[in-house]
Amino acid sequence: MAARFDLSLYLVTDPEMTARRGVVHTVAAAVAGGVTMVQLRDKPGCARELAEAARALLALLRPLGVPLIINDRLDVAHSIGADGVHLGQDDLRPTQARILLGPEAIIGLSITAACELGSIDSAVDYIGLGPIFPTGTKADAAPALGEAAFAALRRQIALPVVAIGGINQENIARTLAAGADGVAVVSAICAAADPQAAARSLRQAIAAARR
Repeated sequence: MAARFDLSLYLVTDPEMTARRGVVHTVAAAVAGGVTMVQLRDKPGCARELAEAARALLALLRPLGVPLIINDRLDVAHSIGADGVHLGQDDLRPTQARILLGPEAIIGLSITAACELGSIDSAVDYIGLGPIFPTGTKADAAPALGEAAFAALRRQIALPVVAIGGINQENIARTLAAGADGVAVVSAICAAADPQAAARSLRQAIAAARR
């Protein structure tokens, strides 16, 4: 059984957007503003550089109780003792990831369409569902679901769901109303002039929507 986690405001890092100020500085500011989980995503990055960044983030986040999730790279997640891994449809299956990472690891799985619901197995702890809105952050992103299709898919998923794709302060309320347990953002924080202020505004929007 994985440790408890809070999907409310889930930051997914982007190497280009964080290059100027650095990923550790960006994440530190974002967490100070209210980010509840962090996913290190750097698809083109080499394993050594990714592991170095992950270790630095783990040293920052673990004392704060904020989980660090590694995107795709099970080898890196395992080698640095990350809190978990987030898998896509083309990655190693969640049950295999569970064997490698152990019972306490947090395992997330991306779902973009109804035909992928069958890939959810007993090893998965949460689902990343989307994109709910159009997004330019991920070059190979699937077509946007829209709120109605997102809500219909969400009703078929028993696990906690974090929405991703084009989410910002203006559409957070609609995203949560469609059934999301939390929101995952990239550019809304990573590309912000002030990541701490951006995260704080997003958390305030989440709190207002939940009221």
